[in-house]
Amino acid sequence: MNILKDKYNMSVEENVFFAKRNIVDSIWKSSHIEGIDVTFPETQKIYDGGNVAKLRIDEIQTINNLKHAWLFILNSIGSPNNLNILKSINSLVGSNLVDRAGEIRAYDVSIGGTNWKPEIPNEDKIIDDLKGLEKIDCITERAITIMCYLMRSQIFSDGNKRTAMLFANKIMIENGKGIISIPVEKDVEFGEKLIKYYETNKIEDLKYWIFENAIDGIKF
Repeated sequence: MNILKDKYNMSVEENVFFAKRNIVDSIWKSSHIEGIDVTFPETQKIYDGGNVAKLRIDEIQTINNLKHAWLFILNSIGSPNNLNILKSINSLVGSNLVDRAGEIRAYDVSIGGTNWKPEIPNEDKIIDDLKGLEKIDCITERAITIMCYLMRSQIFSDGNKRTAMLFANKIMIENGKGIISIPVEKDVEFGEKLIKYYETNKIEDLKYWIFENAIDGIKF
């Protein structure tokens, strides 16, 4: 098995600056993964407090929730990466959209595009799994692996991809390793690889795809 290496080595301050500079771009890309047909200028307008007539209220709420979740992780840099942070992120992601946002899922859910169904999550197991994954030496590989694990685990009733990516980006930023965002032109390919990972639990193909296509930063 190949071992990933960090692509970027910024200071925390440099990475925070880079993340803030690209926050609307990250929100725009995440919105596309959720199937929201919004342009970058329209995302910027919503971020700045405006409205876009063609979008539904829940779509605008999704974008605003991503804004608040991003600001939360940028203000939480250096705090422990634990289940409480995950719950807080999901609570923001699902605010005014999802019943019991931020609470661990207690019922079965279906995943679009596949017949595979995730197990009902066990809180103690999640805590143990996260502690184990924190031992991965390469920060970039650690963040990607944790992100994939959280997406497949479907810990919450909704917003799991957004929550997982935000959590992974917190890890990346506070270690100066760049940010993770899925290019809009590759979101279909990402979705296909994610479904394959869900069904097989074989992570390597998805993990290396993310490494090659979805890591950005600045080399000083």
